[in-house]
Amino acid sequence: MDQPKEYDMNSLIALAKEFARDEDGITAIEYGLIAATMVAAVVAAFGLLTPALSTAFQAIANKITTP
Repeated sequence: MDQPKEYDMNSLIALAKEFARDEDGITAIEYGLIAATMVAAVVAAFGLLTPALSTAFQAIANKITTP
């Protein structure tokens, strides 16, 4: 088997350091996390409000169909 060469490891470390200094991707990650949090909040709200909405719409439907 070939042994990894020293300059390969150094270039990998240099790329990792450059990636850590680059802040362009951080903004995209932050927006993604914000969007995921908003989606989770909306899903949770629908889950909590579904029984109340169902009851409210059923009451409205009963009033419409009942003279």
